[in-house]
Amino acid sequence: MGRDLAGALPSARAVFELGSEVSGLDLARLCFDGPLDELTETEVQQPALVTTSLACLEAVHSLGIEPAVVVGHSVGEYSALAACGALSARDAIGLVAERGRATAKAARERPGAMAAVLGLGDLAVEELCAGIGEVWPANYNCPGQVVVSGAVNAVDRLVEEAGALGARRVVKLRVTGAFHSPLVAGAAETLRPAVEQARWQPAEIAFMSTVTASIEPVERLPGLLLEQLSAPVRFTHAVEALVRDGVDLFVEVGPGQVLCGLVKRIDRSARCLSVGDPSSLAKLEEVVSGGS
Repeated sequence: MGRDLAGALPSARAVFELGSEVSGLDLARLCFDGPLDELTETEVQQPALVTTSLACLEAVHSLGIEPAVVVGHSVGEYSALAACGALSARDAIGLVAERGRATAKAARERPGAMAAVLGLGDLAVEELCAGIGEVWPANYNCPGQVVVSGAVNAVDRLVEEAGALGARRVVKLRVTGAFHSPLVAGAAETLRPAVEQARWQPAEIAFMSTVTASIEPVERLPGLLLEQLSAPVRFTHAVEALVRDGVDLFVEVGPGQVLCGLVKRIDRSARCLSVGDPSSLAKLEEVVSGGS
């Protein structure tokens, strides 16, 4: 993740150096080379993803391109908070390193599981969760794709029942806990001191929360970060709101192209570009300058 951009752009490389300093992890080694088993540990994965996203953001800034509004999916909200100016990159990475430790601790104390349900409507998944108990919608990713989170036995039961209800596919996720569910609510108290001590600044760019699916002012952001830990990610609703507000070009800043895929499923008319390497950065420059 981010290796080619870091090699091509010293300012992007500097973000990895900052992330390593703040988190106490060798993020350049982990992001560029793995190993995957170590990179996907909760305490490592979260600062690694945010640091890579902020390195990609630095590359976008090098072109003089600024967003009109920012939105982040789950831990990506920390990248979005840095992108809008509410937090410095240092504070965002420091907070997300604390978040990784807090959520890993909560998951150890109350183990759980997650599964992606494909091909059922939101209401059907909500009713299925309510009927089983101890399992909740965790991510509203796009129409027909809802991730659920909860106790291991409850998630296993939902996997069976969702298939019987006509789900096209149900996939258990490789995660270490029931994230974005009440089972990890204890992480909020662990994280609270760090959130309250962070140096919050007036946002220069609008911030769309995926907790509320609304543009939120900076004074509400600390509380929303804590609420986010056990609240569902309403990415579908946030993107729909942005489209209604006139957003027609989404730029996914960070590794992979998952969010662009979700955006296109939410609204087929929306344009979306992923920026994670030098070639995709060049494509963004071409599109923004009017080349296509």
